[in-house]
Amino acid sequence: MNAYKNLMLTSLLLLLPTLGYSAEPLLLDEIIVRGSHVPSNEENLTIREVRESPARDIGEALQNIPGVTALRKGPIANDIVLRGLQRDNINVLMDGVRVHGGCPSRMDPPAFHFDFAEIEAIEIVKGPYDLRYAGSLGGLVNATSKAIQPGPGLAATLTYGSYDLVHTSVTASHGGEKSEGLIGYAYKYSLPPKSGDGKRITDIYPLNSKNRYRGENLDSRAYDINTFWVKGKRTFSPGVSSELNLAYQDADHVLYPALLMDAEYDRTARINWTTIFEKPSERVKEVKLQIYRTDVDHLMHDEFRESSRPNMMITRDYMMQTDAQTTVTGVNLTSVSEAGSAELLSGIDYFYRNWDAVNKSAMYLAYQDQPMIPDVDNDQFGLFAEYSRPLSETVTIKGGARLDYAKSEATDLSDARLAGFYQPYYSGQSLHDDNDFFALSANLQMFLKPIDGVELFAGLASASRMPDPEELYIGLQRIPNMNVPDPVSWIGNPSLDPVRNNQADLGLKYSGDQFVVNGSIFYSDLSDYITLVQIPDPDGPGTGTLSKARGYDNVDARIWGGEVTAQASLHFDLYLLGSLAYTEGKNRDSGEPLAEIPPLSGSLGLRYDIDSFFVEITERFADQQDRVDPLLDEEETSGWGVTDIKSGLHLDKWSIYAGVNNLFDKYYFSHLSYQRDPFQSGVKVPEVGAFAYFTAAYRF
Repeated sequence: MNAYKNLMLTSLLLLLPTLGYSAEPLLLDEIIVRGSHVPSNEENLTIREVRESPARDIGEALQNIPGVTALRKGPIANDIVLRGLQRDNINVLMDGVRVHGGCPSRMDPPAFHFDFAEIEAIEIVKGPYDLRYAGSLGGLVNATSKAIQPGPGLAATLTYGSYDLVHTSVTASHGGEKSEGLIGYAYKYSLPPKSGDGKRITDIYPLNSKNRYRGENLDSRAYDINTFWVKGKRTFSPGVSSELNLAYQDADHVLYPALLMDAEYDRTARINWTTIFEKPSERVKEVKLQIYRTDVDHLMHDEFRESSRPNMMITRDYMMQTDAQTTVTGVNLTSVSEAGSAELLSGIDYFYRNWDAVNKSAMYLAYQDQPMIPDVDNDQFGLFAEYSRPLSETVTIKGGARLDYAKSEATDLSDARLAGFYQPYYSGQSLHDDNDFFALSANLQMFLKPIDGVELFAGLASASRMPDPEELYIGLQRIPNMNVPDPVSWIGNPSLDPVRNNQADLGLKYSGDQFVVNGSIFYSDLSDYITLVQIPDPDGPGTGTLSKARGYDNVDARIWGGEVTAQASLHFDLYLLGSLAYTEGKNRDSGEPLAEIPPLSGSLGLRYDIDSFFVEITERFADQQDRVDPLLDEEETSGWGVTDIKSGLHLDKWSIYAGVNNLFDKYYFSHLSYQRDPFQSGVKVPEVGAFAYFTAAYRF
């Protein structure tokens, strides 16, 4: 694999200086225009780029962005990882709206609840440089919904792929002088895909495993998802407009081979109301008020697994089941003011989050209910200000600060459970069912254009986030039985401190006639970083009612790395595309590597593009990952390389795409396919083997 990796690196570095000139660099022009106002620590992904791929969800699509990877638990619902940080260490929003999943195992991460057909583009901020939203410790992923264009409009897409994959959507809209409206529907369905060894990914368990799927469920549907949305906008007077967005998603029968359970359903409702006042005064450019609410209802169980076979202990259709609900209600008020060439963005925000999850498991001779996420209420208030000013034609500075206060309370965590279950794992610490936190975040950025075509970026930032409800209060006591003879309990740590990320970034972008290069490096010093830890049985092995557990602790850590992308124009309408990304993490307290950090990865592609037609071949690769956390029994992952090929035709109102991912049916694993969470199964989920797809899109 090292020889293979070196060949890719050498090809990328040696080809760039020898590039020829293309008379009509259409693709290159588009890249320069799209990136002309985007600093090297930010990225944009357009829906057109998504349509060229067979991505099943946003997490999978964003893996085309260097520095972004994903956790795979099954065919869909990939969880986004940004420069090695994941979960609540990054913000994943849509139009600034927070959606938190209901599943403690992250079956339904935030990006799962948005459909591609709703989205126009996705903004990615790498690092703690976004002050608009609380909790952007490691970065921001913000999907932007489609704007309504003037006049009537219609957009429809249909994708058909291997394993009976069907993804289809239709959106109709009308934009008038005073009123605008849009309505849309999307449907997604697939059977379980096969990996490179020819097996369904539902068939990854050994024959003696209680976690394996029953025979009748090996080839059942992998997911079945319906999404509806509607948007209306009204302009009341010049400069005053109000927009209302409503969406509902119903996901049924979603399989997660990496976990011990699957989702019976996942139902999500979103409402977002925004009112904008443009130029309300001489110096105020805009005032925006946003009010939103999201609700998620999630049910998962093991009914499709051998573990639910009836016996003297299992008297229901399941051996274990978790019923979870979560809601988020938020209010944001922001303003943009101008003073000459300077601009001030300021705002205040508040959101309330409730999360409740009850686990029902067969223990002893009866089913017992446990408050796994004990009805936790979170209230968070924040205010921020961000100032941007050009010092000259070539230098711009930007900086700001944010202050947050958060209060968290586990309303269903009784004193008896806190003392009898939680306290033994944290001997000597004073635990409470409520916590409050203050945090200050700030950053300073400089953008420099020393010569034409060259842009430099430098940034210093310090940001903090509060521990989330799972890290603080999750509680799942597991007792040995015939299905799980050596169980691992899960225990939150109510004494956790907020995480702080002190980070420095340097970036360079060069845009020339023949090629564009964009590179960045970063160093992140994390104090009180919240990491997963193994906790021994407080009673001693094989004694008492407690067992060994996994919980959370604060440690000091560091993460560093960087990314580089290059796009170049060759002769004959050919374009060379390449990227590299590397992240390395270390637990300073233990001296061991941080867990679940992606290895060196990248791509090298060649594209023929004449605007109306293109064909592209890309080699994607990743190095082996041998920097693993032995304290969590993390396993090494071998390196891999796969070949993708695709083509497309753009007509007046039609676009047609076709391709094959993993052309040579490679059997391989992403390092992040192995999750250690409350219901991890201990079996890796391989990546999808050869996958063919065809997409037709119509728009007027």
